[in-house]
Amino acid sequence: MIYCDNAATTKMSEGALKVLNERLSDSWGNASSLYLHGQKAKEALEKAREDIAGVIGAAPGEVYFTSGGSEADNQAIRSAAETGKKLGKTHIVSSAFEHHAVLHTLERLKKEGFDVTLVDVHENGLVVPEEVERAIRDDTCLVTVMYANNEIGTIQPVREIGAICRKRKVLFHTDAVQAVGHIPVDVSADNIDLMSASAHKFHGPKGTGFLYARKGIRLTNIIEGGAQEKGKRAGTEDVPSVCAMAEALKESAAGMEKSGEYVRSIRDRLIEGLSRIPHSALNGDADRRLPGNVNFCFEGIEGESLLLLLDDKGIQASSGSACTSGSLDPSHVLLAIGRVHDVAHGSLRLTVGDDITESDADYVIRSVGEVVELLRSFSPIWRDLMAGKKQFIL
Repeated sequence: MIYCDNAATTKMSEGALKVLNERLSDSWGNASSLYLHGQKAKEALEKAREDIAGVIGAAPGEVYFTSGGSEADNQAIRSAAETGKKLGKTHIVSSAFEHHAVLHTLERLKKEGFDVTLVDVHENGLVVPEEVERAIRDDTCLVTVMYANNEIGTIQPVREIGAICRKRKVLFHTDAVQAVGHIPVDVSADNIDLMSASAHKFHGPKGTGFLYARKGIRLTNIIEGGAQEKGKRAGTEDVPSVCAMAEALKESAAGMEKSGEYVRSIRDRLIEGLSRIPHSALNGDADRRLPGNVNFCFEGIEGESLLLLLDDKGIQASSGSACTSGSLDPSHVLLAIGRVHDVAHGSLRLTVGDDITESDADYVIRSVGEVVELLRSFSPIWRDLMAGKKQFIL
């Protein structure tokens, strides 16, 4: 079995799994309790906070533990919105291809009276900083642009956008769920005020993530209850999972350069091979993309059929975000970069890790080519294209 869906989730690393099991045994106490077992759990919790802060260039007190990226996105955006509203600022700038945790939160805020501007994403899958600056108004309270796209893997000019926001005195949030643990992220150098991350995207456990909030930013509670996380995120902390997340992040950071170089070579091998399939196209910039992300459209086929037949060949992949896998609509990300509906339906996302060999990559290339040819052989759309009744787009 060849696993090519690391953007959906990653397998826990042996180191993270070891830490998880150890903390389940020795740090099972409630970190809010004053007795020995509670304080032992508290000590482990704060050590994990320090470790995570060290990797992203933050202070420990700026890291808040959450259930994952979606919760962190919601809290970051709602916090900035509430702060802005008190100052009479109810305008938010974002992009058209954000994760739905961001887009759906913005939709909810629009119903509450906020105005939202979504800047265009260009054919190369990149947001232009100057266009973000032009979208900022006197009543803008927040800019939220993802660090790297979860479907096409393009890495955004976050540092430049953050610098613009600092100059314009507007809070800047970035959904860095796909970036943290895979490429260097430094919240200070990148001019980030708020940042979301999720452990299971970098070989940690599911159901655990964190929100970075720069010192001085007032957070709005999403979950009410106890006084955990400095009163900003109620609920007894899952200390073992948080510690496993910290271990996974430290491992990812330590091996990032070596692993990234290898994964990029596999990525480029896949891109070169899949590009030879007629009427196919890579989605997003070829260079400014995550090390393991390969996203293609193949004209004349349906992505769902492609995935099922690849699964029969032992290849696990996706056609887009796992969060929208039940939807029959084409990817909003692909539509945002200008792909038409018929082409966007025929997409394939391969997100690989350093466990993929060159021979695995070659097998994937051959298999995708065979499946695409098979699907096209009985596709009425493909017959119309070949007969000239429709014009090729790719």
